[in-house]
Amino acid sequence: MSRQLTLNAFLMSTGHHEASWRLPESDPGAARKVEHFQNLAKIAERGAMDSVFFADSPSLFNNPARRPPTTLEPTLLLAAMASVTERIGLIATASTTYEEPYNLARRFASLDAISNGRAGWNVVTTAALDAGANFGYTENPTHAERYARADEFVEVVLGLWDGWDDDAEVGDKASGVHTDPAKIRSLEHHGQHFSVRGPLTVGRSEQGRPVIVQAGSSGPGIALAAAYAEAVFTAQRTLEEGQKFYRELKQATTEYGRNPDHVKVLPGIVPIIGGTEEEALAKERELDDLLVHTHALQQLASDIGVPADQIDLDAPLPTDIRPAEKIEGNRTRYELTVELARRDNLTVRQILAKLAGGRGHRTLAGTPEQIADSMHTWFVNGAADGFNVMPAAMPSGLEDFVDHVIPVLRKRGLFRYDYDGSTLREHYGLPVPGRQGRHAEALGAAS
Repeated sequence: MSRQLTLNAFLMSTGHHEASWRLPESDPGAARKVEHFQNLAKIAERGAMDSVFFADSPSLFNNPARRPPTTLEPTLLLAAMASVTERIGLIATASTTYEEPYNLARRFASLDAISNGRAGWNVVTTAALDAGANFGYTENPTHAERYARADEFVEVVLGLWDGWDDDAEVGDKASGVHTDPAKIRSLEHHGQHFSVRGPLTVGRSEQGRPVIVQAGSSGPGIALAAAYAEAVFTAQRTLEEGQKFYRELKQATTEYGRNPDHVKVLPGIVPIIGGTEEEALAKERELDDLLVHTHALQQLASDIGVPADQIDLDAPLPTDIRPAEKIEGNRTRYELTVELARRDNLTVRQILAKLAGGRGHRTLAGTPEQIADSMHTWFVNGAADGFNVMPAAMPSGLEDFVDHVIPVLRKRGLFRYDYDGSTLREHYGLPVPGRQGRHAEALGAAS
């Protein structure tokens, strides 16, 4: 079979446009309702999409007046979604900054067991001071410190997941042996940040262990992805920027001794779909007209380090903004936003509309054929292996993508008609992993 797109459905309450909750058809309380997300998972699975994905943060994302602030714990939510689906992958975000490796490894291994091998962990670090305060910290670690901790954190989690052989559970009623003790090993990790004995209380799943996903495009982020990631969620707005990131990541993966085909580069896109281009643009305007500029301006002002009352909505971005090196979180996204504003000479009002749709990700308003054209261009020109699909409004935007864009992609031979396997690794075309990392020798060869 020829190379095909990887497509994830990035789920967020009523949609990725921050004003989506104000649409007449939207349920402002959807973020608290398991049934809402179960329905979204079934829609995505109907389209044979590779996975559903949740972002997460250990603190409120933003001003709770601005958009639905509720974010249920994603692995619990995905476990509920696993019960109403059969094939689609289930990816949750969890931070290495304020989690502990053992608890995280156990939680994701449990989700992987519950779903019969469909789990994935999106590895992130957390810079928000509000998050640190929830764990008793008055200062946050620096960008470099967060990634040093993240590197060791992922090594420990992988070591715990690899502590069981695939055939450790024998269930031999005749001999009275349920699980072979020789096939479960302690980790005995003693490092700079963590001391973890192990072993984990959950064995390996049908896919071996959860898929490692990573979100972050900074230098340390690329290094972390090159070492461990099997999919990378990223944000570039132009084909040239996408190609540059794609080359850098694939090269870094090769230099690390890994197969670059085993790392999927998945930029985010926000599709707004209409039967005609005019209809799609009208949908986009309807959402933008619902934007409360005072809420969005406060966030932008905080990001750029300029008081909100000194920013003119109908003028370009101020010149005296905070330099990128002063940004501790989402630095690459900040740089992309500033570059977009300068390159296209956008007013602040226009910038806020761009950010409202998908926080800097590309918004594509058009017909199903136009959306497919753009995806095809990035796919065949070395800028993406697939996409993190971020519907502006849900469930309607996800239904439009599944019912109208995916059929176009299928006709072009770019996407499957049905699943070829049952695990997330099979969907991504990834092998079941052997042991990896600095604990591999201590744990022994892969079974």
